[in-house]
Amino acid sequence: MFSAVSNLQPRQLATQVLNFALILSTAFMLWKGLSVATDSPSPIVVVLSGSMEPAFQRGDLLFLWNRGHDTQIGEIVVYNVKGKDIPIVHRVVRRFGGGEEPLRLLTKGDNNVADDTELYARGQDYLNRSEDIIGSVKGYIPFVGYVTILLSEHPWLKTVMLGLMGAVVVLQRE
Repeated sequence: MFSAVSNLQPRQLATQVLNFALILSTAFMLWKGLSVATDSPSPIVVVLSGSMEPAFQRGDLLFLWNRGHDTQIGEIVVYNVKGKDIPIVHRVVRRFGGGEEPLRLLTKGDNNVADDTELYARGQDYLNRSEDIIGSVKGYIPFVGYVTILLSEHPWLKTVMLGLMGAVVVLQRE
């Protein structure tokens, strides 16, 4: 493998490196464009637990939309808890306020016995729609996100996969 890289002319090597950089920057621009279009910092998320079964399974890939802040009871939303980095996918079971007051929501996983007040930040009894909600679920693809779960649960797989992708880009011939 390394001999193939050392046999490349400087111009060929630069082309391969630039192709790899172009792929990465294109993916980044698509993500940012999708974020702007959906008004969501994370327009695509993966279900990480079974708390929403049977509606969503672990590994389902969810598509979010965050334009229009009139969230209704029964709507499935994704939210972040202050101080935690993992988004939570749950259904709205109660709503308070709206109109002149900020819209406040209470959520619960379909497969959970109790509502989410224990998951919220200390002293928080509800979610503020404009601050805590990442988006509402508008579509999904079953089990496609399981790859990201495997990569996060087994970090060595991430290294192997990135190494293989880099090798393929550098070693590909045109």
